[in-house]
Amino acid sequence: MHMKHITISLLLLALFAGCRKDDKPGNVGDIPGLGGDTWVPGPIDIWIKDSLTKSLNIAVKYKWDQGELAPYQTLVPPREDKIIPVLSTIRRAWIKPYTEEVGELFMKKYTPKFFVLVGSASYNIDGTITLGQAEGGRTIELYALNDFRVSWMPGYQPTDSPNVKMMFHTIHHEFAHIMNQTLNYQVEYKRISVGQYTSNWNNISDEEANRRGFVTAYSMAAPDEDFVEMVAMMLMEGKDGFDRLVNSITETAEDGTTPEQAKARIRQKQALVVDYYRTSWGINFSNLQLRTRAALVGLIK
Repeated sequence: MHMKHITISLLLLALFAGCRKDDKPGNVGDIPGLGGDTWVPGPIDIWIKDSLTKSLNIAVKYKWDQGELAPYQTLVPPREDKIIPVLSTIRRAWIKPYTEEVGELFMKKYTPKFFVLVGSASYNIDGTITLGQAEGGRTIELYALNDFRVSWMPGYQPTDSPNVKMMFHTIHHEFAHIMNQTLNYQVEYKRISVGQYTSNWNNISDEEANRRGFVTAYSMAAPDEDFVEMVAMMLMEGKDGFDRLVNSITETAEDGTTPEQAKARIRQKQALVVDYYRTSWGINFSNLQLRTRAALVGLIK
């Protein structure tokens, strides 16, 4: 997957340039307390245990271990002063909205059980930037945490909010993969934009992708990516923001798709996403969207 446009909008897409969905589990021996790394637990470890491990069986690896990551990448460890703010934010703006809407049992069962934290972004040889990826529904790797700031942290500026949004875009994208790999979405979804998916999505701008009936350029990579990008954008932007995105489509696409056709395709996809969450999971997507958007706004205001 390739990225040439270094803009905030496309950085949201580049989060998924390294998205992996293989079924190989991580090395269990590397989970703290199970025979891997050992050190005297400090305040960070105690916080993780009390806040994530006891309630959701989530382990977090923040101590540096290049063996957990791609060996050809040049990466740096996360700063320890970032760990609790990042994880607190994840708990507040991802875990809490889902828990309030669908219950703790759902989150205990389906959340990834192993988070690997990295200080820097992962710069790929093709020019793309990876800010997050998932493995087999079990592990999520989060990058660029040393640049992370939210409104309650010293030195925060409103211009930092894209970094926060990018991290949560990653998480919502990957969690939607976990859900649709457990219970697949409707086959009719794949028919809406049939023939328009392309491996050259990186050469298409977000705006042009919108004009073709996709919410991001990365949505054009494959139907599965289209579906989870829809979920992520709907949750991140909220109803009003998502409506603004759709209504902003006013020009005909290079492939001849008219604004009316593009809007209709996105609205069809939107309806199927809402129906999927209701019929497959018993989740009121509108309520989840409201909770998620409110939590995000609380972080970046």
